[in-house]
Amino acid sequence: MTTDIIMPQLGESIAEGTVVKWLVPPGGRIEKDQPLLEVETEKVALEIPSPDTGVLSEILVQEGHTVPVGTLLGHLDSETPAGVGVINRVGGVVVRPTETVHEGTDHYSPAVRQLAKDQGVDLSQVTGTGTGGRVTKKDVLDFIGTQKPSGISHQPSAPGPAAAEEVLPFTQMRKTIAERMVKSKQTSAHVATFFEADFSEIAEFRKGKSVTYLPFIISAVSRAIKEVPILNSSWGDEGIIRKKDIHLGIAVAVEDGLLVPVVRHADHKRLMQLSREVADLAERARNKKLNPDEVQGGTFTITNHGGFGSLFSTPIIHQPQIAILGVGAVQKRAVVINDAIAIRPMCYLSLSFDHRVIDGATADQFMSKVKTHLEHSDWEKYL
Repeated sequence: MTTDIIMPQLGESIAEGTVVKWLVPPGGRIEKDQPLLEVETEKVALEIPSPDTGVLSEILVQEGHTVPVGTLLGHLDSETPAGVGVINRVGGVVVRPTETVHEGTDHYSPAVRQLAKDQGVDLSQVTGTGTGGRVTKKDVLDFIGTQKPSGISHQPSAPGPAAAEEVLPFTQMRKTIAERMVKSKQTSAHVATFFEADFSEIAEFRKGKSVTYLPFIISAVSRAIKEVPILNSSWGDEGIIRKKDIHLGIAVAVEDGLLVPVVRHADHKRLMQLSREVADLAERARNKKLNPDEVQGGTFTITNHGGFGSLFSTPIIHQPQIAILGVGAVQKRAVVINDAIAIRPMCYLSLSFDHRVIDGATADQFMSKVKTHLEHSDWEKYL
């Protein structure tokens, strides 16, 4: 039997996805649940498993094309016995075949409509190369390229063995990050405050244990949020929305950008549990194995830029949250303790916060509590 491969619904607010890469060539055989193609949305990049064992008989949406949820991407000649239905479950969402778009339709995806609006393009003049003649973003960009006025005179480039510039096409993830960062700066009144914490007690406690600094930071932040709960909130049309549950987003650098998987109910988890969960989320984020719901619902974010040696940072708030904590590298420095110079493992912490919601005094109160928890905790009790 033939199984339809469609663009799945990868989260409640996701309207479209980009086919990044087909992991099996046309005519290639694949086992059920093996990665079939790589898809990227505005929230996550992940591999879609094959719904059945069989042969990829046809690819209808080529790599690089962005299409709406429910679009037919290709066909799989499956080995499931006739009469046995196939349902593909991706990230806990049931994916079923839908009607394909037929030739002559005037339906355009939201991304295509927006691009056409921004560039002043009449979509009726654009020839579609997508499924059933659908117009894709690439079609619009190609059309724009052919409409450039030819009367403009260009100076010849300097002679040389190769061009002096190279254009790197935007990926869906990079475009999404750009849009979100600009929107965040336009939305929130960003202010940053900086503290320095002594990690001596944590460094001593970590000896002989396979645990990084990050779980200790998550634990300290969770406790500080309980003491200053306004940090666990967002701006609403009718007032400030304070969240009861503490779901901490942990920024993870991936090949082409950044993903923020969420540690849910972080305040209920002990150090070793946090260590295992963070390691698992980070690994699956880099390997594009996260489920869509694992990058949604965060109430506060931590970004550990110190992993690359950075000392200071003013990170941009992850909307609709009101604050993000930046963690610098832990380095041994000379500090004054009891009027004497000592060498201690020190770390700079930054808090970017939304001044619409909290003032500097509240932000500093929160950071003071984070610092205290990091420097003076009975960590054995949280192990």
